Amino acid sequence: MAKSKTSFVCTECGSDFPRWQGQCSSCQEWNTISEVRLSSAPTRNPVANRQGYTGATQAKVQTLNEIDLQQLPRFSSGFSELDRVLGGGIVPGSAILIGGNPGAGKSTLLLQVMCQLAQARKALYITGEESLQQVAMRAQRLNLPVDKLRMLAETNVESICQLAEQEKPDIIVIDSIQVMHLDDIQSAPGSVSQVRESAAFLTRYAKQTGTAIIMVGHVTKDGSLAGPKVLEHCIDCAVMVDGSSDSRFRTLRGNKNRFGPVNELGVFAMTGQGLKEVSNPSAIFLSQAEEQAPGSIVMVVWEGTRPLLVEIQALADYTQLSNPRRVAVGLEQNRLAMLLAVMHRHGGLQMSDQDVFVNVVGGVRVAETGADLALLLALVSSFKNQVLPHDWVVFGEVGLSGEIRPVANGQERIQEAAKHGFKRAIVPAANAPKEAIKGIEIVPVKSLNEALDAI
Repeated sequence: MAKSKTSFVCTECGSDFPRWQGQCSSCQEWNTISEVRLSSAPTRNPVANRQGYTGATQAKVQTLNEIDLQQLPRFSSGFSELDRVLGGGIVPGSAILIGGNPGAGKSTLLLQVMCQLAQARKALYITGEESLQQVAMRAQRLNLPVDKLRMLAETNVESICQLAEQEKPDIIVIDSIQVMHLDDIQSAPGSVSQVRESAAFLTRYAKQTGTAIIMVGHVTKDGSLAGPKVLEHCIDCAVMVDGSSDSRFRTLRGNKNRFGPVNELGVFAMTGQGLKEVSNPSAIFLSQAEEQAPGSIVMVVWEGTRPLLVEIQALADYTQLSNPRRVAVGLEQNRLAMLLAVMHRHGGLQMSDQDVFVNVVGGVRVAETGADLALLLALVSSFKNQVLPHDWVVFGEVGLSGEIRPVANGQERIQEAAKHGFKRAIVPAANAPKEAIKGIEIVPVKSLNEALDAI
């Protein structure tokens, strides 16, 4: 009987330890180290030999000038928004991980993609959580073409790779990686060792055969991908599907991408016919209210390769507590506290007796600094109880000395605002265009005081 060895692995960073301990010394997280039992049996190669693929079993040392730089031909998924997040399409031989909350639409989106791809390519859909009848019922409800998509209900990774060698598909979907298992690993499916080794086995198969593999991953209660952190290290692309149950819109955002940018955003609408692409994402994030209220203004953020118009709302309310609340939804909490200090020091507006609540409409998460100026102006509007005109748009970074710093792609942001009918733009002076843009008035500002005077 093969002797198994025991290791202790951190589920957050993937660090190994010889014995259990309460805190991970690498990432400083508590209670994230779990026991992993690994068999001493050697891991079999998922592909012994496949004709037509060079370099699968034999490797040689090469210099950089000897490597063929011919790019792998990407193929479209059938959805331009998904292709945008993936960096331009699906790369053959890549391993893609798609995660999201239950009910976010991961399986629905992948079923739509696979049914369309199956019309022109060999596609194989592996379901481990649902039966074949359940998947067929969903495809029938969505009115999808079901005549060419190959289906399989299996959870053993080695059996899946053996069958894939017979089918030779161009793309495989694994739904989901948490229920897959290897016979050599003695722990239960979903454990750290099973998820890590199953993902590594499938990724190795993708690289050796040139087959694109999309794996569905679960998320934890804090919204991060479940399983060890090394799961994100071994795959090529990680995409998160965001969207609350009370919203009909879903956003796709890349957390990691070896074949494109990681800050791209794709927007879908959940309908009775499945997920539909949103051609104009800016329109869905703008207010539809007939009457404007204080504390609301529209800003232009840059997501990947395109500008996005988003409404930001702020509420300042008097409090008798010694420690007023600072709540930011869609923005960084620490940056909100820093901007309030800048407002007090250089804007002359003190909010130490005010509860401050900030929200980005539509569930968008804004990570760039171009939202600083819009946030402060929205707070001033709420504090003074004065409504800002609905046809104004703002963007700009606020420095610690109160200066308004420029942001990237300023002219493209202004053009996007003008296209949607905005009449006035408060922008950093360095981002002001040299030539006037038709239909919109540009107000360049250099400091926070100039921006406050402009409103």
